[in-house]
Amino acid sequence: LSEQFNLLTEFGRPSGYRKLLVAPRWMKNRFLELIDRETAVARSGGEGRILAKMNALVDPDIIEALYRASAAGVAVDLIIRGICCLRPGVPGLSQNIKVRSTVGRFLEHERIYYFCNGGAEEVYCGSADWMERNFDRRVETIFPLEDPTLRERIITQVLPLNLADNSGAR
Repeated sequence: LSEQFNLLTEFGRPSGYRKLLVAPRWMKNRFLELIDRETAVARSGGEGRILAKMNALVDPDIIEALYRASAAGVAVDLIIRGICCLRPGVPGLSQNIKVRSTVGRFLEHERIYYFCNGGAEEVYCGSADWMERNFDRRVETIFPLEDPTLRERIITQVLPLNLADNSGAR
């Protein structure tokens, strides 16, 4: 992986980033940690909640983590424009996962990832889908949305609007 990173960037390997989730080295593992944290919250009796908006979900490790989260009681809502390899609503596997496909006239580029985190909500934005190519073969960046006003707007307005779409969604 480090050779891939050096080939992609033509620079030496950085030691890490404080806040950014950067592929190909750190992004996938951090998303797995965030999903596992929601799973742990739900197993301990708290509210586990994940809401993600992206164009594609195909990474097998992420899908397995979402299945584990669903089995633990995490409510998962996915807004996916294109391909989704996860099977929602399967009893005992993904009964707590809903997938909404939104197709419209314009291709939306934003990706939004929301994690309830036991009430200390976190929102991440960027352009990377949950795909192996985005995690392993591209330089991608996701950033935490730290401004409280913007984060609140995403949580209370943007994501609910996408979930409520009844004309361009199935």
